[in-house]
Amino acid sequence: MKRILNFKWELAAPVFGALLTMAFAPYDYAYAAVAALMFMYWVWQQQAPNRAALSGYLFGLGLFSTGIWWTYISIHDFGGGDPYSAIALTALLVAVWALFPALTGWMIAKTLLWSGPWLRIIAAAIVWVTVEYFRGYWLLNGFPWLQIAYSQLSTPLAGFAPLVGVYGVGFLLALSAFAAVEMFRGKLTVLRCLPVLVSIWVGGWYLQSVAWTQAAGAPIKVTLVQGNIGQDQKWQKNQKLNTLRLYQELTEQHWDSDVIIWPETSIPAFLSQVKEFYIDPLQTAAQAHGVDLVVGLPSSGQGKDYYNSVMTLGEKQALYHKNHLLPFGEYLPLQPLSGWVLDKLQIPLGDFAAGGDQQTLLTAGGHAFVTTICYEDAFGELVARQVADAGYIVNMTNDAWFGDSSQPHQHMQMARMRALETGRYLVRVTNTGVTGFVGPDGALRSQAPLFNTTTLTDYIVPMSGLTPYVMLGDKGLFGLLAVLLLLVYAWSRWCSAVTFKRHAKAA
Repeated sequence: MKRILNFKWELAAPVFGALLTMAFAPYDYAYAAVAALMFMYWVWQQQAPNRAALSGYLFGLGLFSTGIWWTYISIHDFGGGDPYSAIALTALLVAVWALFPALTGWMIAKTLLWSGPWLRIIAAAIVWVTVEYFRGYWLLNGFPWLQIAYSQLSTPLAGFAPLVGVYGVGFLLALSAFAAVEMFRGKLTVLRCLPVLVSIWVGGWYLQSVAWTQAAGAPIKVTLVQGNIGQDQKWQKNQKLNTLRLYQELTEQHWDSDVIIWPETSIPAFLSQVKEFYIDPLQTAAQAHGVDLVVGLPSSGQGKDYYNSVMTLGEKQALYHKNHLLPFGEYLPLQPLSGWVLDKLQIPLGDFAAGGDQQTLLTAGGHAFVTTICYEDAFGELVARQVADAGYIVNMTNDAWFGDSSQPHQHMQMARMRALETGRYLVRVTNTGVTGFVGPDGALRSQAPLFNTTTLTDYIVPMSGLTPYVMLGDKGLFGLLAVLLLLVYAWSRWCSAVTFKRHAKAA
């Protein structure tokens, strides 16, 4: 029993990891993130680095096992894996991603040895978001799920997103939680801590009323088509014509719109296979009605390359190829090992080519737009570097891979952050949901019911102008955080020197 009690904080860590999951959609208990961060920082205050890493790992197991359990659905229900293989791969993913909170705990425990409470707090908050950035952008092409800032879209901290982006919001959230712990422990006085916390949260509330961008044209009437084709039926040869007919019929009901958008790979065939009998007639009909049609389909490139693509029909016919590919879903990293393992498990996965960074923006409704396919909308810089010449953002995805789970709601939450960061309307059309319209303030303005064959029509306004975050970018933010850390370090050293001289003089 004594040995168990010695690990009481480690035993509680998975519970608080699961609590952090509750801060994200569809649960949306945003302030649960504050409680989870406060608990872990308080625990790490009392632990050596190696033990803090263990606590962080167990925290990560609680977070990812409750937050990305839907991976099982994609592997087993739709990926062809048997239950044991699906459980094993899901558990492996959870175990790998839990290493990142472990690294965070180890590094924060190291920074807690520094003198000066504000230096410790700022360093710890920077550590948290830096590890998130490495996980979310660099490793295996990035896995930005369950980054703490996404949980704050309904809190005052959302007001900072157009200034500093998702990692800046995450930094301010971690800073607030860690500072509160230092205040409760008596390491910071209320007079030194509370004004900073009030400034952050009241400042964020005020910033929510600031308009960073402005209208660049008249409203555009947009219709989103949610086909609701079951993932187990989508690529069946005997269902292809039914799928094509369904999208055509739903589209023909909305020729009064300016733009009509279909989901990712809504056409279950390569462009070359359907161009003459399907795409060309659609192009003619769209032109005749003065409508721009945006569809998703796979297309072939040179040699053996093929792409996950978006095509515009109507006034301008053009293609965009997905550039930021999903590892193990659209390409296989760590070859040849990953391919060998998946072959042994008999799980077939795609091998797409990336479209490249130099693609021209597509145009519909008289305005260029940023195109994101599937989880490309999870990367702030990817959108920010294209948005200067774009009036709005389009995300086309197929979250049917994850069934009726929390994943589609988490994905929409991430997409909403892109609208807020850039000050643009975002239209998001999916096969089964969540399909909806998001305003420049990140608010979900209208939404189609999940798992329904339906359409959703609303108006968007093309926008112009750049938010501070678009000009700064994630790399610029981390540069500013590094400067902040150096300034606080210098200030802490100066304060220590002054205190030492006073004590020496008094002695």
